[in-house]
Amino acid sequence: MAKVYTDKDADLKALKGKTIAVIGFGSQGHAHAMNLKDSGLKVVIGLYKGSKSIPVAKKIGFEVLETAEAVKKADVIMIAVPDTKQGGAYEKDIAPNLTKGKTLVFSHGFAIHFKAIVPPKDVNVIMVAPKGPGHIVRRQYTEGKGVPTLIAIHQNPGKDAKKIALAWAKGIGGTRAGVFETSFKEETETDLFGEQTVLCGGCSALVMAGFETLVEAGYAPEMAYFECLHELKLIVDLMNESGIAGMRFSISETAKWGDVSVGPKIVDASVKKRMKAALKDIQTGKFAKEWIAEYKGGYKKYNALLKAGEQHPIEKTGAKLRATMPWIQKKNIKGVQAAY
Repeated sequence: MAKVYTDKDADLKALKGKTIAVIGFGSQGHAHAMNLKDSGLKVVIGLYKGSKSIPVAKKIGFEVLETAEAVKKADVIMIAVPDTKQGGAYEKDIAPNLTKGKTLVFSHGFAIHFKAIVPPKDVNVIMVAPKGPGHIVRRQYTEGKGVPTLIAIHQNPGKDAKKIALAWAKGIGGTRAGVFETSFKEETETDLFGEQTVLCGGCSALVMAGFETLVEAGYAPEMAYFECLHELKLIVDLMNESGIAGMRFSISETAKWGDVSVGPKIVDASVKKRMKAALKDIQTGKFAKEWIAEYKGGYKKYNALLKAGEQHPIEKTGAKLRATMPWIQKKNIKGVQAAY
């Protein structure tokens, strides 16, 4: 079993006396910056001129600089802008201001692994990737807890890259939960695979297909929503707390029998075959090339697919039913993107 690093394995001294620049102030960027600042470290924010995040970061109390200036000033630089924008930001403002001995930090391996960024050999390149969205990373920290975190070392010319990675993980609260070492390759490929085939793509497609099947068979959309979407959280929470076997322990015998006897007929060998094809596209870089091309082309297909999803009947039904559930926090998150 892989070693789990905790508070005793990390020392904030590896970052004391250094200036940390967080480039970008979106989901991960703001959480890392605020947690590191609250851990007693010197943090500045780097943003492009005119960024909407400038007043937000200033209001919280950060010194905000233009990206190039932040990189010049800093010893440790985190690139926390969206994957597709990292290459451009690096070439324009970061690379010209990198000098020997600095450290680049990433929260996802995409840009390094697929060579959208190729750093000079005389800088450390590390990853510190909490396994949770930024708002959870921040909330857990403020509650005295943390989110399990991955670290990886891509370049280590300074011979201190791992100490810096562990110190960063401690500064954001990761060592309170546990830190696991991986590689940029492993983190990137498994992360993309999980998003595409299970957590986001697989789950949303399964929910919508189930909803459509019931509605097309003549059942009320409200009933279809309850059975195919609303109750999903109950099952996922049980799995999250106790694993799949624990979830099965908590449901009825009828539900268990349906689970083990019918589930494998729905998500069958043909689905696994397509999962393997999706993994191959990730491993070969095909997905990354297509995604970067989509960004450079103005997100036309991406926006069209998102719009089509927003117009699916499940969304109208869900909005109506959620309005009857006061215990569900109402959020209008349409159009929210990671800021830079």
